Amino acid sequence: MANGQWFPPEWPERIRALAEGTLAPVAPKRAATVMLLKDTDGAPVVHMLRRRASMAFAGGAYAYPGGGVDPRDDDLTIGWAGPTRAWWARRLGVDERSAQAVVCAAVRETYEEAGVLLAGPTARTVVGDTTGDDWEADRAALVARDLSFAEFLDRRGLVLRSDLLGAWTRWITPEFESRRYDTWFFVAGLPEGQRTRNASTEADRTVWIRPADAAASYDRGELLMMPPTIATLRQLIPYGSAADTLKAAPGRDLTPVLAEARLENGEIVLSWPGHDEFTKHIPTGGATA
Repeated sequence: MANGQWFPPEWPERIRALAEGTLAPVAPKRAATVMLLKDTDGAPVVHMLRRRASMAFAGGAYAYPGGGVDPRDDDLTIGWAGPTRAWWARRLGVDERSAQAVVCAAVRETYEEAGVLLAGPTARTVVGDTTGDDWEADRAALVARDLSFAEFLDRRGLVLRSDLLGAWTRWITPEFESRRYDTWFFVAGLPEGQRTRNASTEADRTVWIRPADAAASYDRGELLMMPPTIATLRQLIPYGSAADTLKAAPGRDLTPVLAEARLENGEIVLSWPGHDEFTKHIPTGGATA
């Protein structure tokens, strides 16, 4: 392949079936992912994990910590700080309860997969070191869904710091995919005193890497990524610090990016509006160009 774009072999067949009306799209599940940033040697680096090759979805691809919304993420008893739920509802384009669930999923998944917790004892503080057996026991209970995030925060006397997140972009998995997600991407800075670790059972490697370096490795075909991942990496490159990136977040357009597939001149054309680099031309025989 010319670059590291993830392209499953079953896509051409599913795209044709969708175009012919024999494939019914599944409803996308809401999800959130976080581009965690820190400054190193005068430039920001982003935390990425490599999905295990055995994973059914995007195995071997580099991504950010994230995952689907838990049904309990909209629990209104959750300790909350920062912009109101109404503010987040306007920003994300959903109702207030759904907005809380998406923001909560972003914070919870970052803790579950990277061990980083965007929460604190008060609305102006953040927890420090989150390592240790007691923290790990709680994290494992969250992953197993034995503990809701609201219960976790209440047990530790913490409030979710929604002000530490910046909504960056929104992508929806193509209609021809069997597993679909409506995913909001956020940016956040690594809190002082905390450190990342590979806490995810879905990842076999984690790295801190400059966005430009990661994008260059993708262009050389060395790092495998899905379109939203490489697209967001390229968007991070112009910013000189984590703080600059966060300041830019409120001005970002959150119109969903959804891939389109159409039949044209005897081939399938797969494209992502606004992202021409991902366009694929798929002959009826199935090869891609």
